[in-house]
Amino acid sequence: MEFHGTAKVNRLGHLEIGGVDTIELAEKYGTPLYVYDVALIRERARAFKRTFDNAGITAQVAYASKAFSTVAMVQLAAEENLSLDVVSGGELYTALAAGFPTERIHFHGNNKSREELVMAIENNVGCIVVDNFYELDMLKDICKEKNTVIKVLLRVTPGIEAHTHDYILTGQEDSKFGFDLQNGQADEAMKLCLDDKNIDVLGLHCHIGSQIFETTGFILAAQKIFEKLHQWKKDLSFDSTVLNLGGGFGIRYTDEDDPIPAAQYVEEIIAEVKKQASHYSMNMPEIWIEPGRSLVGDAGTTLYRIGSRKDVPNIRQYVAVDGGMSDNIRPALYQAKYEAILANRVMDKPEETVSIAGKCCESGDMLIWDLPLPRSGDQDLLAVFCTGAYGYSMANNYNRLPRPAVVFLENSKDTLVVRRETFEDMVKLDLPFKEKVKN
Repeated sequence: MEFHGTAKVNRLGHLEIGGVDTIELAEKYGTPLYVYDVALIRERARAFKRTFDNAGITAQVAYASKAFSTVAMVQLAAEENLSLDVVSGGELYTALAAGFPTERIHFHGNNKSREELVMAIENNVGCIVVDNFYELDMLKDICKEKNTVIKVLLRVTPGIEAHTHDYILTGQEDSKFGFDLQNGQADEAMKLCLDDKNIDVLGLHCHIGSQIFETTGFILAAQKIFEKLHQWKKDLSFDSTVLNLGGGFGIRYTDEDDPIPAAQYVEEIIAEVKKQASHYSMNMPEIWIEPGRSLVGDAGTTLYRIGSRKDVPNIRQYVAVDGGMSDNIRPALYQAKYEAILANRVMDKPEETVSIAGKCCESGDMLIWDLPLPRSGDQDLLAVFCTGAYGYSMANNYNRLPRPAVVFLENSKDTLVVRRETFEDMVKLDLPFKEKVKN
């Protein structure tokens, strides 16, 4: 097993993260429990920023907060001088509650409401990434009413298909996101922006997918975008000051994954943008990127208590845990794969191959298929690795299961940053249909 960040085996044979024994964490906070290696998040963030700094390139590294959005995480992003990508009023509210500098907030989304746009404008966000004509019309009206100017990027689909799961492809032409570069939509949107005194167009944005393990897609996207920028410079006298190539940088979930270092993504993106700017005799734009999963994914681990077992002779052995698709829906949604160990018996050799079942009332609630483990019982603790992205952020209350607590670990200190939901929390918004019947 290859550990990430500060994770290691301590003298008791237990999994330790951030200098804290995970067995003690489970006893203190209960399970399921999301734990985060803060030092690893900092290391990932600094690797992206350092590469731009070493190359002398003006850039913004914006944390894509949809991967994991809490007040504490947003504050950590601010500490690391990141910008912030939000995609809803709720994520924007979280950023405001965390005291994040609004000038470094980029507001995304393919169906922003009028209320969300007003909220963004009234709080002076740094940039709105405009996704469609419906939004552009609303934005123009709001800015006119408020007599204000808003900075925008136009999101475009460059027609580049990343090699990833079909559900999370976003850069190809057949996409719900952005203005198409090929059919004239982007040209029309740019003209509408340039004709409006309340809209300040900084440049273009694209996002070609997620969990990408090579740089070819980013390079091809940059080439297509520069072709269009060159045309607009000639026809519209438009000079782009920002080029946002999105995120989607992959991480290692299992041995099947082979990601490249953060620095390599950035170095090759920089090289191609420089090449294209030189080729077209254009000014070098500021480069923006949006890592989310690659900042927090492998920094997160979920701790579960093992419960029931079902042995189907000559077919399969099921081991159930006290969570499942309610705290990690990705295996059911994307057929995502994970690795796991017994956190309290890390050094014990595997004795059997089991499949890890969740406790939700769905046959599809399976977290891991065919996992080698020591023979386990109900006193054992299962640690599932690389759950830091799209675990908590996609958690739900299916079967009325409370969402887990979240703990940050750093320098041998554990800090509770999201308390565990209670049954009372789950019914606090419910209204009765009639008076409670008294027995």
